[in-house]
Amino acid sequence: MKYRLFFLIIFFAPFGFYAQKDSLTSLDKPKLVVGLVVDQMRWDYLYRYYDKYGEGGFKRLLKEGFSLDNVYIPYIPTVTAVGHASIYTGSIPAIHGIVGNDWIDKTSGKKVYCTQDTLIQGVGTLTEKTGQHSPRNLKSTTITDQLAMASNFRSKIVGISLKDRASVLPVGHRPTAAFWYDDAQGKFVTSTYYMDVLPSWVKDFNEKNFPKKLLSQDWITLLPLEQYTESTIDDVSWEFILGDKKKPTFPYTGLLEIARRYKDVIRTSPYGNTLTLGFAEAAIEGYAMGKGNDTDFLAVNIASTDYIGHAFGPNSVEIEDTFLRLDRDLAKFFNLLDKRIGKKQYLVFLTADHGAANSSGYLRENKMPTGFFDTHLKKDIQKLLKDKYGTSDFLLGIKNYQIYLDDKKMSRQNKSKQKIKEEIIKYLEKDSKILYAVDLETISCLGVAEPIKSRIINGYHRRRSGDIQMIPYDGYLPEYAQKGTTHGAWNSYDSHIPLLFMGWGIKHGASSKTYYMKDIAPTLAQLLKIENPSGTVGEAITEILEK
Repeated sequence: MKYRLFFLIIFFAPFGFYAQKDSLTSLDKPKLVVGLVVDQMRWDYLYRYYDKYGEGGFKRLLKEGFSLDNVYIPYIPTVTAVGHASIYTGSIPAIHGIVGNDWIDKTSGKKVYCTQDTLIQGVGTLTEKTGQHSPRNLKSTTITDQLAMASNFRSKIVGISLKDRASVLPVGHRPTAAFWYDDAQGKFVTSTYYMDVLPSWVKDFNEKNFPKKLLSQDWITLLPLEQYTESTIDDVSWEFILGDKKKPTFPYTGLLEIARRYKDVIRTSPYGNTLTLGFAEAAIEGYAMGKGNDTDFLAVNIASTDYIGHAFGPNSVEIEDTFLRLDRDLAKFFNLLDKRIGKKQYLVFLTADHGAANSSGYLRENKMPTGFFDTHLKKDIQKLLKDKYGTSDFLLGIKNYQIYLDDKKMSRQNKSKQKIKEEIIKYLEKDSKILYAVDLETISCLGVAEPIKSRIINGYHRRRSGDIQMIPYDGYLPEYAQKGTTHGAWNSYDSHIPLLFMGWGIKHGASSKTYYMKDIAPTLAQLLKIENPSGTVGEAITEILEK
């Protein structure tokens, strides 16, 4: 009996092995991944407006998905291009090379825009600057690149945004397409980096002139104005004026007429988000996304939240109404995915590229620390250099809270760069609005508090960053943000972002454990069973995964 049992085990063991191996050849995977990056969405918006959201948008993400409530951006500056690059590479500016929306080339002294590419041409646009964009400045692969390679480039990968940089960077170096919005024509366009002619479905969408239809509506509040109790009164002095209005107050009428003079007005209205998600729906249909044997990936940036935030600030009725309207648009979009792809057949994640500071006027009125840290800063440094060295030409410029110096001119005049940096830093340290002014080449040796020190180091790319980093005190903004608001700092208001996953492979729940923006891409890599992007420094968030 023992020998017979032994024989049966030996005989059938290989079949068990091969059966197990065969089961691994057909990995379960989502039909479609949708990345939703809501521009300038502070984490607290999820809960500040919670009682006014419907059931199908943000609440659905919270109730069906997994919410990571303590997610931070681990670098500075906290701006759009860096956010999108870091989300999709799982990396940091020090590695992927996108150090700002733009930066100063220290060789030429000229400004470099993150996705500008003069080697290519626009497709569907008549404006050279609008069309010449590619990912060539991005030095790492993205999770979308890794998906493309894993599927032998069968996966359809598409990036969509009103902003060029927010459609180009997420989908990496070899996508199916990236599309962005041309204000002058009111159409979505692309570049020859991706294709020579717009697909017929894009032409059809553009010909329907949805921007005109959307702007034919007035922008009035969804709810009675008195119900916007989460926001300040509608008429405050620290908000910008939209178009030719006399005051920054509802209702915003005649948007179509305003658009004839201000071509970009749809961006500073909630209808820009509606247009973007409508185009995303058309892309799903046009490319038959989620219908093949390989996982497809749609990267969508919701950009009007950023334009409206910049204009009115995070405590405005305008931004609250925008998020209530976006909530409805998301519900409609999720319903479309349910019907076209199937519930639990797609994976969606929602996050933000950065947050936003409270408006300086709002802070001042409520007795919070605030001010403007860089008033006359450029002229003051130029004077300092002129008085000390007889020339102000050593200053290339100020960008991303960083001071750029001209290495060539200092070298030609046999001046010590180190001494010049020390002079400028000594001057900045006397400024009561500056918390730190540090030499970026020696930051690792300096006594700077964490996490500020690490975020400075993570944001420093030796070929593209400046020479001196300025860290203003909490609540102090750049001078250009006299009205509305801006972002870019290390502080929680700029760096604390939402992160929610929902759908395929995701269990329901929430966590207050600390995670970082760079953890998103490796988490997706684990879910999709593909390799991490090349510059990944993040770690997979395993607690969201279904068991």
